[in-house]
Amino acid sequence: MTSLEHPRLSGLGRNPAAPQDVLVRLAAHEAGRHGVALRRGPLEDAVVEALLTHGGGDSAVGLHGDRISPAMRRRIAAHPDPEIRDAFPDFVRGMVEREVPIGIDALEEAYGRPRTELVGAPSPSLRAAVARAWYDRPLAVQAELLADPDPKVRATATEPERPGVPPEWRDRCLTDPAVRVNVARHVPFTAEQFGQLVRSGDLEVQRAVAENPHLPAETVAHLLHLDDPHVRVGVARSRHVDGETRDRLYALVEAERAAGDIEAEIALTWNSPGPTWLRDVPLAERLTYLDCQHTEFRRVLASCRDLPEEAWRRLDDDPELAVRRAAARRPDTPPQVLERLVRAHGDVFHIRPLHVDHPNFPRHLLRTFTDEPSPNARYLALQDPELPVPDLQRLATAAEPFVRRGVARHPNITAALLEDLLSDPDPQVTEEAAANATLGPPRMYRILAAAGL
Repeated sequence: MTSLEHPRLSGLGRNPAAPQDVLVRLAAHEAGRHGVALRRGPLEDAVVEALLTHGGGDSAVGLHGDRISPAMRRRIAAHPDPEIRDAFPDFVRGMVEREVPIGIDALEEAYGRPRTELVGAPSPSLRAAVARAWYDRPLAVQAELLADPDPKVRATATEPERPGVPPEWRDRCLTDPAVRVNVARHVPFTAEQFGQLVRSGDLEVQRAVAENPHLPAETVAHLLHLDDPHVRVGVARSRHVDGETRDRLYALVEAERAAGDIEAEIALTWNSPGPTWLRDVPLAERLTYLDCQHTEFRRVLASCRDLPEEAWRRLDDDPELAVRRAAARRPDTPPQVLERLVRAHGDVFHIRPLHVDHPNFPRHLLRTFTDEPSPNARYLALQDPELPVPDLQRLATAAEPFVRRGVARHPNITAALLEDLLSDPDPQVTEEAAANATLGPPRMYRILAAAGL
């Protein structure tokens, strides 16, 4: 988080151009240490020493692995202060006990043992953490976890779809309360095994079965009679229901939502991959869903890559933005389609690559976005690394702090404009300005001096 009182120091700590002596001096201040902790790449030994001196165990938590040199790893491991020596291992152990996901490399480093040994550790919490973190484990290891005496470990091992459940383990999983819901959601059972799950009478199991993409038609027929919005939506997404049945199921859940049913609201809006089976059916069958009234079917269709031109034209003009955005990710999206989409709605920054990074996007037009009424569109002009200074100056006066933050990060910013943003009323803008690699060392030293460093 940005230091609200000292954003220049936290930003300077992140600045990739900050020399070693600046980082050493920043280590004497809490905000500076916070910024240094967010830097990418390895830290020099002198900086690590300064962090340990001033930050103690709080700083030592982040000093591990490739972030520090082997010499500094040995130094910390033998440190006389247990708060420093044990900071990272204790942090990892706390995460394990709280069942917070943490990477497998961190587990190996903190416990000093390879993952192949950790999977058999005495602590069930640690074994569950390994099951959570070692996502590409071999099937032999998965079988070991499925046989674990602790139900928490078995449940964790079956939460994701992969590495899956070997066929010889499926009957056992059907009768294991710890894993039954998980495996019902994604394991390709036989029709008889699916029938067992549906007849269990357990609503959570039945909901999970309804989401399973491998459901045979006879199981779908049994689920049709269950009065539950989650089951109905799951069945409506199935390949084994006709259009009329699908429309009826969605209409029932929509009516429940309109009446204030929170479960119906969740069933309709919960983040779901949708009917992904649609990608694998023949093209002629897929194209029949161009007219489907349910957005998620058209969204999945738009994620295909082999549709004819007329289909793309219709998807590019779809009334739902999510469908248009999915269609625009195909390799041969026309430049004018990309420009129109982004100019009207901005981009989606949590999904990479961005639409403006599409090979066909007309990047020479980015600077024309500075005149758009939408701040989201104007912000995208900053994706042009050579955006002219007058445009940067205009964007720096935007009412929206996120636009000014983008200007503060821009590589083409001038020293004068950067100086203005170092005094911005929004601390996040100030921090980004201090983190800009174009900030010169003389200005860095003045920031340090002003803070008494």
